[in-house]
Amino acid sequence: MISAGDFRNGATFELDGQVLQVVEFQHVKPGKGAAFVRTKCKNVITGAVVERTFSPTDKFEQAFVERRDMQYLYNDGDLYYFMDTETYDQMPINADKLGDNFKFVKENMIVKVLSYKGNVFGVEPPLFVDLVITETDPGFKGDTATNTTKPATLETGAVVKVPLFIDNGEKIRIDTRTGEYLERSKE
Repeated sequence: MISAGDFRNGATFELDGQVLQVVEFQHVKPGKGAAFVRTKCKNVITGAVVERTFSPTDKFEQAFVERRDMQYLYNDGDLYYFMDTETYDQMPINADKLGDNFKFVKENMIVKVLSYKGNVFGVEPPLFVDLVITETDPGFKGDTATNTTKPATLETGAVVKVPLFIDNGEKIRIDTRTGEYLERSKE
């Protein structure tokens, strides 16, 4: 059991049959009246975010979300196949459970598969990935003066904005949470 007074960012709990994860929390002690906990919670299955207030003494069943390292193998239509790196078991996952940031994952990459009570509800790619640019407009000498950007297609098919001096065939680092270019890859 977890009480609302013990909430921290990332804590998961069950409420009305839903699994919620605390995104933000704030303990409020007004001058008049009882203290309360204001939270912003994300439903880990659907991704919906709700704001709720709780009494610090409210108790909830703690939810344990399993995060397993798995290797992305290939896709076959709407099914994406992953392999457990310890048992070598393969698991197909439907495309609707992957999320938008999966477009930065290429074959043989290690990802985290998220499940609750054996039901897979999401896939987390690594925070930073290094990918090769397959198509972009050519850069010209002197294009480093301003911070303007241009679209570039990566080897996974994703399109990101990169600085003008980046060319085809270069390997760049991407932040998968925001989908933004960070730097040229050091590999």
